Amino acid sequence: MTENKACFSKHVRLLKADEFSRVFKNTPLRSSDRYLTILAIARADSSEPRLGLAISKKNARRAVDRNRIKRLIRESFRLHQHDLPGIDLVIMAKPEAKNAENQQILHSLQQHWEKLAQKLTQKLTREASRDFHK
Repeated sequence: MTENKACFSKHVRLLKADEFSRVFKNTPLRSSDRYLTILAIARADSSEPRLGLAISKKNARRAVDRNRIKRLIRESFRLHQHDLPGIDLVIMAKPEAKNAENQQILHSLQQHWEKLAQKLTQKLTREASRDFHK
């Protein structure tokens, strides 16, 4: 994939149950606000981020609401994937997301991307420092 290409193909998605399970079981990074919760785990095998969506009927009853939320998340991820390190992400919507305006959700996602990139950078810096002092 070229550096400037912003696509959402299969290799940037979590597709299998075991990929989702790995993120749910081993979640070192978490970002949450009133609309969304994002779980993330660093990947050693790749430098590209991957996205998984878990938008439940419990939190967004109507399919049109779930699909709108997923569409917004995918679009935001597509545009920001080159700013993110190699991590697996699972995004879950909270009940308030179904009533939020599109711009509110997009702004929330923008803050999450920045927060996760910062947290991962801090984590990698701590690990590098720990390895250096061994």
